[in-house]
Amino acid sequence: MSYTEATIQLLSPEGSLVESDVTAPYLPKIAALSDAQLRDFHRQMVVTRRFDIEAGNLQRQGQLALWIPSLGQEAAQVGSGYAARAQDHIFPAYREHAVGRLRGLDPMRIIELLRGLSHGGWDPAQTGNFHLYTLVIGSQSLHATGYAMGLTFDGATATGNPETDAAVVAYFGDGATSQGDVSEAFVFAASYQAPILFFLQNNHWAISVPVERQSRTPLYLRGTGFGVPSVQIDGNDVLASYAVSSTMLDSARAGGGPQFIEALTYRMGAHTTSDDPTKYREHDDVQFWSERDPISRFETFLRAKGESEAFFAEVATEAEDLAADIRTRTLALGVPPTDKMFAVYSDPHPLMDEQRAWLAAYEASLDEVTE
Repeated sequence: MSYTEATIQLLSPEGSLVESDVTAPYLPKIAALSDAQLRDFHRQMVVTRRFDIEAGNLQRQGQLALWIPSLGQEAAQVGSGYAARAQDHIFPAYREHAVGRLRGLDPMRIIELLRGLSHGGWDPAQTGNFHLYTLVIGSQSLHATGYAMGLTFDGATATGNPETDAAVVAYFGDGATSQGDVSEAFVFAASYQAPILFFLQNNHWAISVPVERQSRTPLYLRGTGFGVPSVQIDGNDVLASYAVSSTMLDSARAGGGPQFIEALTYRMGAHTTSDDPTKYREHDDVQFWSERDPISRFETFLRAKGESEAFFAEVATEAEDLAADIRTRTLALGVPPTDKMFAVYSDPHPLMDEQRAWLAAYEASLDEVTE
């Protein structure tokens, strides 16, 4: 599945601004962006991609148990993440590395999680209201909806003050739309007119299951069935991601209820480093989407506006510096202690104690065999 007639695109694959009756409502959002903000779009996409690649390399070298790539989805994440205000709350799945970094999350927190040093328990109050990664597919949509309903009950939204009114963004993938949790979230969000933006990154694959096997219709139509205003955008277009997300979040904060965006993008890498996409993907599909790479497209746009070569070199250097820093800090972490896997509860727990004792006895028995 590629673009449809309903797909909103502000930046063509060739890197030029699309001006039409469809894009007209969103173009003022782009016109209001400063050159510095446009440069930051590029910076965030490039630096996050370099972090992503370095983390994948670290996993292949035995430093991480697993890595979850976001390669190819940078525009969807940076645009929508940039559209959220400081008071908004973000509920990610487990691939939103760019959004987390935008909100102030140290990428090492993700590294620690996938190295076995952390259960992912960062405090959203310290990470720009960026909530925890959620590995249970689709469950964060219900968490986010409940939080958005709470904002309404607390009077923290729809007061008429856009500087303080809050909303929620829930990220999930196309595979999650097949989970009952997402449909239930739509029901509650619509019923209570919760201030939430459901942001679907349709990267075309639920591990090895293609999106056309998951749904006979475009996924953005799911929202309309629940009475949720829904649009489909080019997820590889950072301008569309920003402008449409900003518009829909404005509506949600002002009392317009839930909103839904389906961002058409593509998972250029594997589902995780335990997956081999060459076994189920067609070369032509990969080629189609690689020609619509979000970073090179936006770079073309910036160059046409007169951006200097020095800027692109500066960003490339910043990306390499981050990658080197992540590698250094990862190698310094040391071996995850065995006890970490049992540190689930704040107080002693008999089941955890029993499992810890069993593992200790089992490992001791292995030593006896080798002696």
